[in-house]
Amino acid sequence: MTQKSSRSQFDAQLLRPAEPGDGNAWAFVILPKAASDKLPRRGRVTVEGQINGQYFQALLEPDGKKSHWLKIDEQLLKQVGASIGDVVAFDLSAADQEPEPQLPPELNKALQASPEAQATWQDTTTIARLDWIHWITSAKQAKTRTKRIIDACDMLSSGKKRVCCFDPSGYYSKAFSAPRAADQD
Repeated sequence: MTQKSSRSQFDAQLLRPAEPGDGNAWAFVILPKAASDKLPRRGRVTVEGQINGQYFQALLEPDGKKSHWLKIDEQLLKQVGASIGDVVAFDLSAADQEPEPQLPPELNKALQASPEAQATWQDTTTIARLDWIHWITSAKQAKTRTKRIIDACDMLSSGKKRVCCFDPSGYYSKAFSAPRAADQD
């Protein structure tokens, strides 16, 4: 069985987010549908490749429309020699192996307190762990996030390896979307 290539090459304009959040300069790109369709999943996925010939590795986020978007932080903008509004060249593909996701401190603490949950967590796949983390961190309110951590530990303690009732693409639940672009000057 041959594996389909996830490699895509395209040019895209770096967009300025309407609400940049923490004040640091960053840009984003919404992947062309054809590029996103080549990726192994509609949820979060790690890609690697080049932007303007400079190597990068990043986690793509689902845009809620069965595609993905990429956040390009200030450091990467400098590295690739680009500014918001520039059109840059992308050459990317899914990472050969999904890197182990960074555990949110609250989830790590909860897992440490529950040996049963910790054991199931260690026995899951990296993709499953990525989905658990995405489900927890996608909560808009701290109260919901705390409840999801408790629920996750309960489900993991009972041996459940995958989070249920979670659409990692955001398409069916409309839970995720790309940032809204600011008007370009």
